Amino acid sequence: MEKTAVLIVNTGSPDRSTIPSVWKYLTQFLNDKRVIDLPWLLRKLLVNLIIIPFRVKRSTALYKLLWTENGSPLIQYSNQLQEKLQEELGDRYEVFLAMRYQHPGLMKVIAQIRNKKFKKLILFPLYPQYAMSTTGSIVAAVKDELRRQQADTELIIIEQFYDHPEFIAAFAARGRSYNLSKFDHILFSYHGLPNRHLEKCHPGIHPDHCTCPDILPGHGHLCYRATCYATTRLLVSELNLKPDQYSVAFQSRLSNNWMEPFTDDVLLTRLQEGKKRILVFAPAFVTDCLETLIEISHEYRSMFLEKGGEELQLVESLNVDSIWVKAMKSIIISACTPPC
Repeated sequence: MEKTAVLIVNTGSPDRSTIPSVWKYLTQFLNDKRVIDLPWLLRKLLVNLIIIPFRVKRSTALYKLLWTENGSPLIQYSNQLQEKLQEELGDRYEVFLAMRYQHPGLMKVIAQIRNKKFKKLILFPLYPQYAMSTTGSIVAAVKDELRRQQADTELIIIEQFYDHPEFIAAFAARGRSYNLSKFDHILFSYHGLPNRHLEKCHPGIHPDHCTCPDILPGHGHLCYRATCYATTRLLVSELNLKPDQYSVAFQSRLSNNWMEPFTDDVLLTRLQEGKKRILVFAPAFVTDCLETLIEISHEYRSMFLEKGGEELQLVESLNVDSIWVKAMKSIIISACTPPC
């Protein structure tokens, strides 16, 4: 029986927590036209002459905080996930791992897939909610590489899985392990995007529509804000939370013209309301990384405690949890019609 290739892809990481490695990573990442969607010349000048030179030292310091004796947690967890998923899927599939930026690189991994002459390739970007700067960038890069290498392979794309029941169940199980009743409030924090990304995906659609219970047909399917709120509603239902028990916010902003409300602002507002013990879910991330382990668990936590909070606890991401691995198997198998 012919095998089907499965390619799981995440953002990536510097190879080392040093300035040269971080510089190289940021250069590849920030020059992606789907990440910073400005005209070519303006993007090159802004990224390479301003953003990276002024940002690289701080970014390197953050990666040093993140680094373990085994290197980047994202790469470590991803390698383990590849192994666990291969075990779960069995002999009918062969699981490959690549990163959008740095290593293991898409060019080399797709060459391996091409050389093995797979008839079908299931592309699984590891982002629950679609965004052009994440899933969109990966899909475009994989298509370009398949075309460049003249790979005769049917490409099946898993665009998003924000509402998959087993994905929701996996995150809810993570949350329950922290005894929700001992916290004053629950915060669902998602990675933010520039507002122009939302406008570019859905011209003329006011962002407020995305907070309503129904994702608008033809507009909401790939609306990042809409899918974030949809994920939240499903988790809230699974966890039996009441409306006053939780909030939604967006982190990692680079300017005030990004998605609101901002996570740090919401944390301080809840603290002013007397919510001194807050549990934070980050359901845009299936693998712990800089944004969860450092931004939330270190930076936001330090800010919260300094302002008088008592506890800010991150719900660890899915990483290589067995429920999540089984959920991935279900998502992969359901992507094939007829079954692979």
